[in-house]
Amino acid sequence: MARMFRVLGFWTLVIGLMAIAGDLIPMAFIFFFQTALFVVLGYMNLSERTYILMFWGYMVLSFTGFTYWSFFKMPI
Repeated sequence: MARMFRVLGFWTLVIGLMAIAGDLIPMAFIFFFQTALFVVLGYMNLSERTYILMFWGYMVLSFTGFTYWSFFKMPI
């Protein structure tokens, strides 16, 4: 399970680099932060249950934030 967080770190790095290439600087910084977080978590050697609970928490937070932003903040 720890290896999966390192894989997530790799893909968030790729998305962050593509955001930099597209001049989406705030999005790139968000993804670089996620990259650092996932890589650090990947090397912490926590239990599988802890990794799963942390991933669920991450998904709930990110989906809630995305839904809030797209519904209330984005112009029509």
